Amino acid sequence: MLMDLVRRDIASRYRGAWAGVLWSLLNPLLMLAVYTFVFSVVFKARWQGGGGSKVEFALVLFAGLLIFNLYAECVNRAPGLVLANVNFVKKIVFPLELLPLVSIGSALFHLVIGLLVWLGFYCLFFGVPHLTVILLPLVILPVLLIVAGVSWFLAALAVYLRDIAQLVGVLTTVLMFLSPIFYPLAALPERYRQLAEINPLAFAVEQARAVLMWGDRLAWGSWLVYLLGSLMVALAGLFWFQRTKVGFADVL
Repeated sequence: MLMDLVRRDIASRYRGAWAGVLWSLLNPLLMLAVYTFVFSVVFKARWQGGGGSKVEFALVLFAGLLIFNLYAECVNRAPGLVLANVNFVKKIVFPLELLPLVSIGSALFHLVIGLLVWLGFYCLFFGVPHLTVILLPLVILPVLLIVAGVSWFLAALAVYLRDIAQLVGVLTTVLMFLSPIFYPLAALPERYRQLAEINPLAFAVEQARAVLMWGDRLAWGSWLVYLLGSLMVALAGLFWFQRTKVGFADVL
């Protein structure tokens, strides 16, 4: 059921568009081009420790965006998941807990498309990618747990508090600039670096960049702590969803 819902969700998002699913490829490419132009051409930013080329900056930036876009796509959709599926709440017996997982499946599809684009550009300009690329699923796993927990929480909360959708959009934009996507954590002053590390996406963005771009191994100790914390977030979000969903039909 979950796989079928994911396929339907992906198809429905591009139904009627002349480019169809091709937009899943064009959107990240267009945004990458804009960000790269603004930061590496207008502001003349260079990645600390890198070679200084615009192609390298683009790939480093794209590696971070892969993680952030996975989070942002799911979290921004979360407040409307239950509200957009009122029939599932009122008329049929349906496991509503699957709704956030459907959006996660769609986001993973877009992440895979983006990763293929990244690998294509890397091979074109730098040759064979590092073997550590195979560690990327482990980097993504804790992010998926965080996304699931936050999505369950927001999907349920938005049923009772409709304004949450507007707030989530603003907070997601703020989180993008507070995450080490356009800069490495090492570039921050020490007093700000510790605060930045509290960001739930900071570790994943840094590790994704490390395994994709620089060929570094995972920081296994930190990754395990991150995984356990992410699991707690997921369980807390699921608990909240299950406790509050009994009132969905009455509110809707």
